Amino acid sequence: MRRIQERDEAAFRELVERYQNKVYSIIYGILRNHNDAEDIAQQVFTKIYFSIGSFDFRSSLLTWIYKITVNECYDYLRKRRVRKLVYESDLGDEETPGMERSEPDTAPLIDEQLERRDLVLKLLEKVSPEDRNLMLLKEVEGHSVEELARMTGMNENTIKVKLFRARQKLLKAAERLMKRKGLPLKVEQG
Repeated sequence: MRRIQERDEAAFRELVERYQNKVYSIIYGILRNHNDAEDIAQQVFTKIYFSIGSFDFRSSLLTWIYKITVNECYDYLRKRRVRKLVYESDLGDEETPGMERSEPDTAPLIDEQLERRDLVLKLLEKVSPEDRNLMLLKEVEGHSVEELARMTGMNENTIKVKLFRARQKLLKAAERLMKRKGLPLKVEQG
């Protein structure tokens, strides 16, 4: 990391090679479009390159990259929605109904995704950086407990306990938040 922060090109290439598949799969999971995912991945690594100096080691590198990746995706969706609204406002009244029939309105879906993303980020702040990193590796990237044990040097039972406690903490935080908003909490089992 220090080499990357000192603008060592070879070290940055190593970082890209190490994380490019993870970044791409996160983006594709949100956007569901290969071309857009490739474009956003390039933007993510550009942003990482120019902001690596501000990385303060309080969270893991993976957590930091994940946040940048998700934020870039939702910025892209937000901009795409604004461009669509601006384009539609340029159409005459007789052209607008045809436009509305030709393409489904994704605005409510995007708003819901943005709201969900903000909720998840807010909830993830309720657990320690170590537990957050474990959860991202397990739940987002799909690593097994055995793989996590090899990656972290912790024993498998410790990882299981940490994941269980982190999930419980997230669930309680979500319940409090939903209660405050007066919304029912839907818990998906799985």
